[in-house]
Amino acid sequence: MSRKIIFMGTPLFAVPILKSLYQNGYPISVVFTQSEKKSQRGMGVNRTPVHNLSETLNIECRTPLSLKNNKEEYDYFKNLNADLAIVVAYGKLIPKEILDFTKKGFINIHASLLPQWRGAAPISRSIMNLDKQTGISIMKIIETLDTGPVCNSYKLDILENENKESLSERLSLLAADKILENIDNILEGKTVFKEQDHVKATYAKKIEKSEGKISLYYSAKKIIFKINGLYPFPGAFFLYKGERYKILKAEPSNLNGKEGLILNDNFEIGCSQGSIKVLEIQREGKKVQKIKEFIFGTQMKKGTNLKDV
Repeated sequence: MSRKIIFMGTPLFAVPILKSLYQNGYPISVVFTQSEKKSQRGMGVNRTPVHNLSETLNIECRTPLSLKNNKEEYDYFKNLNADLAIVVAYGKLIPKEILDFTKKGFINIHASLLPQWRGAAPISRSIMNLDKQTGISIMKIIETLDTGPVCNSYKLDILENENKESLSERLSLLAADKILENIDNILEGKTVFKEQDHVKATYAKKIEKSEGKISLYYSAKKIIFKINGLYPFPGAFFLYKGERYKILKAEPSNLNGKEGLILNDNFEIGCSQGSIKVLEIQREGKKVQKIKEFIFGTQMKKGTNLKDV
């Protein structure tokens, strides 16, 4: 019997999952993703990674600005009479009345071990919290965000000095594989969904750009985890003479010195505990540079105290 599956997703994280479903023969009737956005330089528009893939796979793609009070999309969902919807970082609220329009519900693949890190930024928050482990959870969507019952969770160790980009890629590939173990049982009504332990819930609120500012009063370890958790966007930064400098990659250093002080010619910076060695940096409005290239053109030298400017 032919099935109808809806896929809803937006960022690169969702791409391997859509591709896996398609390549393994699951019939994706339609893809929903966020609408096109104007590029920063005003040169045309940028489609989401999921939009680009759906076009490559020749799957119908819909990009409503909102599903709330949207009669056109309400009627579309109702008339499609789909069996299942799979949601991966779609980034928009799905109203309750639409959640009722599939036979087996709306299933969300969430990048954390629920009930830990419900919300918009679970990968960043997990790294910034110095977690040793994370994973993915396959859950049924209900009206309240990320509170629905879970059928399966899969753990993944966070590697030493791993950043958000790398961890996102590994979690996405894990999800692309594990959804195949679950989808048939979900479609056949054999899956058991278990209520989350709501008392243990933690929340991964959306990352604000202002959170990227580095406090050199923190330990080296905490600063590096912030750099990694915010890589590549929005990024962790410090200010020097009114300009923003984004640190993209750094590692622990063995040197000790006053917090904020550049300790040597390799751009190692003292922190409240230990120090960090900057590996990649980006001056505001400029290209990303390896630290050796950056050092040749900067006024920040050994002895400069970044905390005092």
